[in-house]
Parts: sequence; C-alpha cells; structure tokens
Amino acid sequence: MKQEERREHTIRLLLETTEGLVREKGCHAITMKDIMERSGLSKGAIFHYVKSKDELYVWLLQKRLEETNRQFHLEVASGPPTFEGPMGKIEESIQSFGNPQDVTNKVLMYLLGKEDEPIIAEALRQYDERSVSLSRQWIEVGQQHGVIPPSVDAAKTAELFVMLTFGLRVRSSIPQGGGAVFGAEELSSFMARMLQSR
Repeated sequence: MKQEERREHTIRLLLETTEGLVREKGCHAITMKDIMERSGLSKGAIFHYVKSKDELYVWLLQKRLEETNRQFHLEVASGPPTFEGPMGKIEESIQSFGNPQDVTNKVLMYLLGKEDEPIIAEALRQYDERSVSLSRQWIEVGQQHGVIPPSVDAAKTAELFVMLTFGLRVRSSIPQGGGAVFGAEELSSFMARMLQSR
C-alpha cells in the first residue's frame, strides 16, 4: 500500500472508529485508549495524525460538511439544472441536524462546551466560516443555473441558513416534552421558499 493510500485508510479508520464510539458512549466518555483498542492502531500511529480526540471530533464535523458539498455538486453535474435535486441533498443534511442521536450534533454540542480552549475556538470558527462559505456557494451555483433568482442575497441568506441550522442542531439536543412544531422539515421548506421567492 502506497503512503497516501495508507494515510487515507488510517484516517478513514480513525473517523469510523470515533463515530461508532460517539454513537455508543457519547463524546465525554471516550478515551484515546478506546480509540486505540477499537481501531487496532497504536498510540504512535494515531498521534501521527491527531493530537487529541477533540481533533478527531472536529474532523467528523468537517467530514459531514464536505460530504454534503460533494453530494450537492454530484447532483448539479448529473443533468439539466433543477432546484429540487441539489436542494434535496442539502435537505438530507438538514434532516440529520434535527436528529438528537446524530453523531455530528453530539460532537458540535461537546465542542461548544469547550469553546474557551483556543484550539477548539479556532476549529469552531473555521467550521462556521466553511459552513457559511459553502452555503453561499450553493446559492450562487443555483443562481448561475437560473434556478434561484438573482435577487436573493447569497451572502446574507447563507448566514441566515447557517444560523438556523445551528439553532436546529442545538435545539435537537434539548429534550422536547410535546415535540417541537418547527423542525427539520419545516426548516427545509422555509429555506426552499426563501430561495425561490422573487
């Protein structure tokens, strides 16, 4: 196995292992020893790529965001321009944001509790910036293909959508007695209406 393939394999194994452990134990209970035992990787092999479990958590957040971006662009490239296809890929992510058991929601809540640590604060800032940047790009792609009106302010709308999805993620972690009346589906519909308004 070539060095780059080995690197990709190791990172994929670390992320899959960490994701599985977060599902089982939650973020607080996981130790690097758990990750070593579950992945079969040595301490040296793990620390060659990351300094802490928190760094792995940041990678999990980034992985989800980049996967949504990849799916969006695959849908855009798959045929004639439509609003529904690419928006459907974004809606899939929004649905997971409303799920309290979603791994990235658990990770985000955990990291938000550690925002006073400079490394975590910087990682959260970068994640927020990347989220807004991709949202803006998606809107602009829709405008370039004529499925989103040019009157939609891509920058402000992207900021609003990221703020709303972050709110949905935080809210999903709060136990709901009677259930919320505005969830992932309603947010997706609201976003679609905003993007198609003239």
